[in-house]
Amino acid sequence: MMRKLVLGMVIGFAVPLLVHAETWQGVPIVDSQCYAKVKDNPDGHTVTCALACAKNGYGIITSDGTFLKLDKSGNARVVDLLKQTRKKDHLRVTVDGERNGDTIKVNSVSLN
Repeated sequence: MMRKLVLGMVIGFAVPLLVHAETWQGVPIVDSQCYAKVKDNPDGHTVTCALACAKNGYGIITSDGTFLKLDKSGNARVVDLLKQTRKKDHLRVTVDGERNGDTIKVNSVSLN
């Protein structure tokens, strides 16, 4: 019984340490469908294209070239930002959230 209690306490303290908020600043945002086409020149990806492909979801390209998908609420926020921007291309964002594998649970996202 005591072992289970101690194990439960260890797990209870360890799990929050594994999940922590991160910030990706000034990174390219692209839709999932176009990522392969634009990964070498993401700044050429247009707002028009990104909105046309919104149903596929969005992701960021990190400094090491990794594509991290945004969660459902992050995708909805990006659509709103893209609809409001006057930019035509060079879509860069700052994302705060928690990474889980190749997906970010978005806390906030803003266009740069």
